[in-house]
Amino acid sequence: MHRMTKLKRSWELYLLVFLPVLYLIVFKYIPMGGVIIAFKQYNVIDGILNSPWVGFRHFQTFFESPNFWLLIKNTLLISLYSLAAGFPVPIILALALNEIRNGLFKRSVQMVTYAPHFISTVIMVSIVILMLTPHVGVVERLMGFLGLPATNFMGLPQFFKSIYVWSGVWQDMGYASIIYIAALSGVDPSLYEAARMDGASRLRKIMHIDIPAIIPISIILLILNMGGLLSVGFEKIFLMQNPLNVSASEVISTYVYKVGLLGANFSFATAVGLFNSVVNLMLLILVNQIARKTSETSLW
Repeated sequence: MHRMTKLKRSWELYLLVFLPVLYLIVFKYIPMGGVIIAFKQYNVIDGILNSPWVGFRHFQTFFESPNFWLLIKNTLLISLYSLAAGFPVPIILALALNEIRNGLFKRSVQMVTYAPHFISTVIMVSIVILMLTPHVGVVERLMGFLGLPATNFMGLPQFFKSIYVWSGVWQDMGYASIIYIAALSGVDPSLYEAARMDGASRLRKIMHIDIPAIIPISIILLILNMGGLLSVGFEKIFLMQNPLNVSASEVISTYVYKVGLLGANFSFATAVGLFNSVVNLMLLILVNQIARKTSETSLW
């Protein structure tokens, strides 16, 4: 009876929660039943339930593929490179913006750094390709002006990872810094006043006030990023990929698309995707355990 009274009293809140939960159930949890395809030789005519069982054959095929270690290496290198370059940059930007006192200049910098995030992936890749196009791109023209030889950056595998990572850092650093700026806005102003009275420099205020304030949220975001270490974005890499740089740009997601989906081998694609998800889950649990033992912040 007490529960019914509480439900009637706060039915608007329960209704508000009901829709997101329904979304998760319909689009996240129910599709998990399709994971069974990874252990079957799925075909459309027999359907999921009537397709023959093959056990771990698709996983074995993937592990024994000559491209397996290349895919793992490229995926890990791109992910770790993106994490190493992209994780600290928004923090540095947020700390810098927090020190700006000129409101107009601060808003202008925020607008300039936020805007690239809203550019679609297709347009972003098109901009990168046009800038790096041999003989006509902006970078090539600048190199020619400096007397440097023309270089086909998009055709050289050694440049692919840097182009992918730093174009992503430029596009997302402003938007990613919002959460750190929000955390810094919650710092007690009396701490800054006390530091100013003690004669602390800006660098010392950042080191002893700002950075400790954003460490908890930084740890949470780092854990989440580590949980998606093998989930390199498909769209951007696929659009930047060409036959010349494929040795450095072929990752698990593009391999699944080419071999599993274009080849209509849905069971194999599901098996590789399941392997990817399991590894990400294990990394998430491991990093969360490390964070819980070394600090007071963790996901659970």
